[in-house]
Amino acid sequence: MAPRKIIHIDMDAFFASVEQRDFPHLQGKPVVVGGLGPRAVVAAASYEARQFGIHSAMPMGRAKNLCDQLIIQPGRMQTYKNESHHIHAIFQRYTNLIEPLSLDEAYLDVTENFLNLNSATQIAQQIKTAIWEETHLTASAGISVNKMLAKIASAMNKPNGLTLIRPEQAAQFIDTLPVKRFHGIGQRTAERMLQLGIETGAHLRQWDRITLIKWFGKAGGFYHELAHNIDNRPVNPNRERKSVGAEHTFDQDIFAKPLMQQALNTILAELWNRLDQLQLRGSTLTLKIKFADFQQITRAHTAQQIISTQAEAARIITALLQREPLYDRGVRLLGISMGHLCSSQTATTQPQQLSLF
Repeated sequence: MAPRKIIHIDMDAFFASVEQRDFPHLQGKPVVVGGLGPRAVVAAASYEARQFGIHSAMPMGRAKNLCDQLIIQPGRMQTYKNESHHIHAIFQRYTNLIEPLSLDEAYLDVTENFLNLNSATQIAQQIKTAIWEETHLTASAGISVNKMLAKIASAMNKPNGLTLIRPEQAAQFIDTLPVKRFHGIGQRTAERMLQLGIETGAHLRQWDRITLIKWFGKAGGFYHELAHNIDNRPVNPNRERKSVGAEHTFDQDIFAKPLMQQALNTILAELWNRLDQLQLRGSTLTLKIKFADFQQITRAHTAQQIISTQAEAARIITALLQREPLYDRGVRLLGISMGHLCSSQTATTQPQQLSLF
């Protein structure tokens, strides 16, 4: 069977680049997108800001300490969504096998494509050119035989990069790749691997599947496959959303459960609005609590039926909160998410029963 041709497109500093494009006085300057409150975090950083060590998810206070010339732009989510829709329309000129990962990145399977082009590299370059000409934004592209390698390749020559990992190059590339660069291996897992002497793909490949599962659980089997360049995951245009959530970080830690309950009511209203827009409902509700020391817990409840009303969801979240002994620990963030999703139309046709929570 001929190798697949997979492209991973990743927009360059997407939110920040849109701001610099729309407001020319920001071009060439350190710009971040995010909030202004004391607990705000960086949603996106321009490459000029990254030179100071600033990156997404960094507390805004630390970012400002790293760069006193930092320019903070409030997010314009609808604008970013509109640009994302335009970019995905460009993808659709080549294939309908498109798997969006977020507003600013996606996989494309162009093994077969609408223009009958044999070169995936040529397709990636055409997409990059169209994005620039039509949006004045740059994208980086990675091309290879599977999703893992394509994603790694797209990050290698940012910004405005194009990187190809050929089939015959894959084994050597993986052998020299640090394990922290593998997609699916997070920071903590990488640190644990380093403690075991696993620094690169070559080291990882020396471990058998059973031993990796013993050390890393079910994920060990996945790591074994990655080390041997086995990634048969298809590009899935019908990728299902696993959960929908909403959360809020407080400017000051809160300690009293009545204040937490009040905040959760607001968060739940925001979540329900998102669920209505997406026409989704679910059977699992998860409460997320992050404390002042950044320790985090989650508590979940799965109902026997779809949770179809906001009032029912509120009862469940209230019960989860009241059951949790907080021991006067300050809370800096609260969040709610709904999982095990289905169409809200499906939910209304199911027989309802009282919650036994």
